[in-house]
Amino acid sequence: MDTDASACVFGEDVAFGGVFRCTVGLLERYGAARVFNTPLSEQGIAGFGIGLASMGHTAVAEIQFADYIYPALDQLVNEAAKFRYRSGGEFSCGGLTIRAPYGAVGHGGHYHSQSPEAFFTQVPGLKVVMPSSPAQAKGLLLASIRCPDPVIFFEPKMLYRTSVEEVPVGDFELELGVAHVVREGSDITLVGWGQQVLVLLEAATYLDKHHGISAEVIDLATLLPWDAPTVIASVSKTGRLVVSHEAPITGAFGGEVVAVVMAKCFDRLQSPPSRVAGLDMPFPLIYEPVYLPSVFKVVDAARKSVAY
Repeated sequence: MDTDASACVFGEDVAFGGVFRCTVGLLERYGAARVFNTPLSEQGIAGFGIGLASMGHTAVAEIQFADYIYPALDQLVNEAAKFRYRSGGEFSCGGLTIRAPYGAVGHGGHYHSQSPEAFFTQVPGLKVVMPSSPAQAKGLLLASIRCPDPVIFFEPKMLYRTSVEEVPVGDFELELGVAHVVREGSDITLVGWGQQVLVLLEAATYLDKHHGISAEVIDLATLLPWDAPTVIASVSKTGRLVVSHEAPITGAFGGEVVAVVMAKCFDRLQSPPSRVAGLDMPFPLIYEPVYLPSVFKVVDAARKSVAY
């Protein structure tokens, strides 16, 4: 906001800092004309953001919980994603970034814990980004805000309170659409995004220590477009794949990853790719630990894959 005078931040309760305190101090620093609250209307927030971006502003909108992004689907899918295409390049709302906290938080229940990323990965014209750490969140968010396409930026709310990391103070960007090999290995490839990457890293450590299995961990970071070549190269080396995410398993983005790997790595696979994901049910409250794709669920899937 220091370098772009047109940038505005808005959403429900963002003026006082937001429910997760992500916008603390912005109102005092940049003023009410650039940092302001909106009515409780996700459709209105998205529509306003599209209009603001189409007039040349940089619009950073917050949907307070990703669970409540569904009323904005029409605006995001049928307007934001298609704005440039349907006008033959004459108009654009590429200055729009939608921030939305997603995923489990330990006590959120079915209205504050969902992972709706797959709804948006089928929408050409959007980018879908899901960071897994504070430093990555900063680099990817700055890249998203400056991206010439509208971006849905899902923030893992569990990490707001649990992740500790040194974050560069200065301005820096991480390239969108690039996956990161966060742990190298030789026996199996574990793929995830957002909060689940930390689960995969813990599982990889356990597999190495207790079972002698060397797991390579890949953080996709961007789901649309996703970095298929990095995953293909890893699976071509290890011969095995486990994809893991919090969203319910049926129809989730993990199926896309598995389908591409099957098509590109079929003759190099040592075992069928598998998925470790949320269950096909509404997100439960007291049974959240049973629902989530835990470390030991990932360990079990990896061991079965290696023993196949």
